[in-house]
Amino acid sequence: MADDFDRDTVVVREEGSSAGMILGVLAIIIVLAGLWYFVMGPGSGGTTTQEGNPDVNIEAPLEQPVAS
Repeated sequence: MADDFDRDTVVVREEGSSAGMILGVLAIIIVLAGLWYFVMGPGSGGTTTQEGNPDVNIEAPLEQPVAS
């Protein structure tokens, strides 16, 4: 009786992988959009330009040495 084996039929279906693929592609698009926004887009916080009179000269008073 050493040859008694349970033989079950196993059916493997390969369905539903498209939902994971769609979520993965959407996640990649969101990450790339976020990188663009913070690196090159309006959220990058780059240099600002002044409109009107850009030649503003602010002179700070210098400390005078105290004579003793």
